[in-house]
Amino acid sequence: MRKLGWMLPLVGALAGGPVRAAEPEALLIIAGDQHSAYERTAQVVATVDRLKAEHPGLPLAILLNGDTLEYGNVVARRSAGAVDFAMFAALARRAPTIVNTGNHEPDYFDLTETVARLQATGVTVVSNITNRATGEPFAPASAKIKLGRAEAVVVGVATDNLATYRVAVRPALDLADPVVWAQRNFPKLWEVERLDPKARNDSRSVEKRVEGNALHPGHPAPLRIVLSHAGLKADREMLPLVPAGTLFAGAHDHQRFVHQFDRGVYVHSGSWNEHLTLAWLHRDAAGAPRWVVEQVRVANDDPADPELAALIRETRQRHLTPEDTAVVGHLPAALGPADAARFVVKALRTAAGVDAAFIGNTTFGAGLPAGDVTREEFDACVRFDGTIWTAEVDGARLRQLLAAANLGPDTPFGLRQGEFSFAAGPDIIDPKKTYRIATTDWGAKNTARYFGEPAITWREQPALKLKAAVLPALAPR
Repeated sequence: MRKLGWMLPLVGALAGGPVRAAEPEALLIIAGDQHSAYERTAQVVATVDRLKAEHPGLPLAILLNGDTLEYGNVVARRSAGAVDFAMFAALARRAPTIVNTGNHEPDYFDLTETVARLQATGVTVVSNITNRATGEPFAPASAKIKLGRAEAVVVGVATDNLATYRVAVRPALDLADPVVWAQRNFPKLWEVERLDPKARNDSRSVEKRVEGNALHPGHPAPLRIVLSHAGLKADREMLPLVPAGTLFAGAHDHQRFVHQFDRGVYVHSGSWNEHLTLAWLHRDAAGAPRWVVEQVRVANDDPADPELAALIRETRQRHLTPEDTAVVGHLPAALGPADAARFVVKALRTAAGVDAAFIGNTTFGAGLPAGDVTREEFDACVRFDGTIWTAEVDGARLRQLLAAANLGPDTPFGLRQGEFSFAAGPDIIDPKKTYRIATTDWGAKNTARYFGEPAITWREQPALKLKAAVLPALAPR
C-alpha cells in the first residue's frame, strides 16, 4: 500500500477499529523535543523529501511539538539557532508546518521575538502561553490546516513548569495549568460542546454535537489534533477531554511510544531527531477519521539535505573552539541516546561506589560517537552537571525504583508516569537489606517526581560531580 521499504519497521497502531484497504487520505509528519540535534537535522528534511517523492500528490503537513531549540548545544547557542531557523524555512517550503511552543523555544530570544522569527520562516506557531505584561497570547492557541478535502484544527499546549524555562524569560510568561486550560478551551476551539463523561465512549453522540464545518459545508467535520508539550502526567488528564478520532501528540518527557485510547491515538515521538512519527489519515465506512500511526528511525548516515548539511558544517566550523573539539575519551562503538544514557548511569554507579544509580532521562540528549569523543559531543550527551547525592533505601523500595526506570517504546502505558530515570542496579535484591543509591542534584531536589513517596532523604556529596565522575569511563585510545 505504501512504499516504505527504506524505513525500519517500528510500532504502529490503528485508532478506533479497522480501516478500509485503501490509500491514505493525508499524512502528518510529527517530531517533538528535537533540541537542535544537528547530527540528524538535515536527514529529517531529506526524509520529508523522500516521503513526498514516494507519495506524489498526497496532502502532507509537518507538526513540531516544542523544544525544537537547545541552549545546551554550544553551536546553536552561539549562532542563535541559525541552523534551526534554516530547518524551519526548509520544512515550510515543502509542506505546511506548525510549531508548538515548548519550554526551550525562548532559549535564545524572548518568546515575542522567537515567535516573530519562527513566523518569518513561513511556519505557523501555536501556543497557549500568555504575555504577562500585555495579557495577550504570544501566538494563537490553534491553527487550521487543509489536508486535501479535510480540514484540521491543531491546538497547542505548553508545560506550566516555570523552572524548565530559561531564567531570563520567566518573568514575562503567564503559564496556564494545562488541564484547566484544556477544560476551558478545547470545546470552543473545536466547536464542540463540553463532553459528557457518560457519553465519552459513544463517538456518534459527540459528532452530533459538532456545529459543522463552516468553511466547507457538506464536508467532514474538522480533524482534531493536539500538540501537547505539557508532559504525560498532564496529558493523562486531558485525554478524556478530546473528541472521538483525535490525534493527540505529546512531548516534553523525551519518551517514545504509540498508545491507542478510547477516543483516538496518543503518541510521543522521542527526542533528538532520532525518530519521526508518521500519522496516516484514513476513514472508516461512516467517514469518521482513523489514524494509522508508525514511527521511523532517522539515522546519522541517512541521506541528508545538501543545503542544510553544508550550513551545519559551516556553522560548526565558525562557532566551535579548540576547547569544544578537545578529545575527552574514546569509544569502540557508537551509542544511540538510550544506550549512551545507560552507559553513563553505569559509570556513575561505579564512580560513586553505590549499589544503584539513577539519572533523570531529560539529563540526556544526543548519543555518543564511535572513536574519539570530543567535549562538545560529551556535553551534548550529558546536558547538565551538578553534585551527586546519595541515600539509603531497603531492598523492597529499590526493587520498586528499578522497576519504574529504563522505560522504552514497549513499556506498558500504565507504567508511564512522565519523566523517568535511567538506572543501573544489582540483578539480585534482598528486600530486607539496606542499599546505597545515588542520583544527581536535579533528581534529589525533585525526589517525589522521580522516586515517589515517602520522600527519600538525600545527602549531598560535594566532592563528586556528574560529568567528572563519568568521564573516566570513556576508554582512552
